[in-house]
Amino acid sequence: MSITRKWSAKQQRALEILIRLKRLYPDASCTLNYETPVQLLVATILSAQCTDERVNQVTPELFGKFPDAEAIANAEPEVLENLVRSTGFYRNKAKNIQAACRMIVTEFGGEVPKRMELLLKLPGVARKTANVVLAHAYGINQGVTVDTHVKRLTQRLGLTEQTNPIHIERDLIRLLPQEDWENWSIRLIYHGRAICQAKKPHCEVCALADLCPSCRRDEG
Repeated sequence: MSITRKWSAKQQRALEILIRLKRLYPDASCTLNYETPVQLLVATILSAQCTDERVNQVTPELFGKFPDAEAIANAEPEVLENLVRSTGFYRNKAKNIQAACRMIVTEFGGEVPKRMELLLKLPGVARKTANVVLAHAYGINQGVTVDTHVKRLTQRLGLTEQTNPIHIERDLIRLLPQEDWENWSIRLIYHGRAICQAKKPHCEVCALADLCPSCRRDEG
């Protein structure tokens, strides 16, 4: 099979996976709680190596005391650290959050920028965080969010051989229509939590099993 035909077959399989994911998780949405773009930015930074559930336990008090970029920028660092302590790596997260909010205030008029290249200038913000903010705060599909679930499932499904999240994102951008880039990520995250778990994927009940080269449904 030629490279072009092989890629076309992979693309068709990716689209079929997307259709099934939409059917499986029709109401899937971002599971972080927020009211404004800056709150989503902060929550996404906190979610690194931490569950969304834990972040959602922390942010009500955090946003109650510091609801916007200016308030966070002027907060006492020790107070921020204590508020986000349970999310892990709290000193670094608090430092990045405050530095990002200070930049938002001084360079962007207190508003989270809507352009990828500007978001990536903010401390603590890489493409994963920027993609989440653009998609869910502004409805802009600039790229494909690649977290640990998306990385694991995309590899298991045979849609990429890459290990670097940026390279995985490039493969997915070529395989999927732009309007579904964030749909893909959110639904794949749901599927990773519910079915295709890291240590023990439940292939025997997976609706994607017949499309997955890593399927172990028939293993005894």
